Order: sequence, then structure tokens, then C-alpha cells
Amino acid sequence: MSLESIFIILISAILVNNFILSRFLGICPFFGVSKQVETAFGMGMAVTFVMTLASIITYVVYGLLDHWNIEYMQTIAFILVIASLVQLVEMIIQKTSPTLYQSLGVFLPLITTNCAVLGLTILNIDYDYNMGSSIVHAIGAAIGFTLAIVLFAAIRERLELAAVPEVFKGFPIALVTAGLMSLAFLGFANLV
Repeated sequence: MSLESIFIILISAILVNNFILSRFLGICPFFGVSKQVETAFGMGMAVTFVMTLASIITYVVYGLLDHWNIEYMQTIAFILVIASLVQLVEMIIQKTSPTLYQSLGVFLPLITTNCAVLGLTILNIDYDYNMGSSIVHAIGAAIGFTLAIVLFAAIRERLELAAVPEVFKGFPIALVTAGLMSLAFLGFANLV
């Protein structure tokens, strides 16, 4: 794998095909955990860990499924892998950072059903990536996820202090902001 292909996969996953703002995957934690930058960053790191390990493990699992000619079981197998990894992350965060664990609340176990993680593992298979490319794609997707959720949290924190019309306060202005961010990321469409 050349340095050029690594760079293309990274930039594509971070900016051009951002999982939240371009592919619209992982919207639940994007809106649910993005009220504070610290919480959003913690969620981004948890998703980064899960995405990277899930890509490695599901690459191996898919190889076994392919060998046994039961590729149709990939979604179930991938969800089991992701659920196991999320349980591991949840235990680690609970032991190392109880305040982050409390602030993430119900959204931490929801990483299991986060379609961004499952989408990543399936896209790695669809794109026919090897192990190295899968890892690079996972890291790029995770950085893009973290970038989007942290930027969104920073904007939402600032909007709390802004003079927003009453009808737009809360979730409506968050939706408008997410749409504008998505349009901004659309500017990267022909970059790669």
C-alpha cells in the first residue's frame, strides 16, 4: 500500500465521505452527545477505538465466513463483534473516567447500534480493502466522526449564548446547524 493511497483513503474518509455529514451515518450520537465539547470528544474517542478494532476483527471474521461460504451471515457476525467491543469500551470508560461514563449515559451502549460502525465494516468489504486499507479507512472515518461531532458541539455551546429566536432554540437550531455543516463539507466533494 503506497503512501498516496493511504492519504487518499484518509482524506476521503475524513472530509469527502464524512460518515456523519456526507453519508448520514451515526446521527443518533451526533445529536445526542453534542451539547458539550468534552462529552463529544469522549464519544469520538470511544467510537475511534470501536471502529478501528471492529475493522480489524471483522476483516478476519469475513475471511472465515467467506472460507465457509456463509457470507450472508456477515451482518449478524459484525453486530456481535461490535457489541462485544462496545461492552469492552464501556467497562474501560466506567473504570477510568466515571464522569465521562456518566455524561455519555445511554449513548455509550448505543455505539453498538451506531450505523456508522456497522457501515464502516460493510464498506470495507464492499470496497474490497485489504487489512491495511481497512485500518486506514477506519482511522479516517473515526477522525471524521470525531471532527464532525466536536465541531458541532462547539457550535452548539456557542449557540446557547447567542440571541436565537425562541422558535429556533434547542433542537431546531441544531438541525439547521447540522444542515449548514453538511453543506460546508459538500465543498470537499471533488477533492479526491
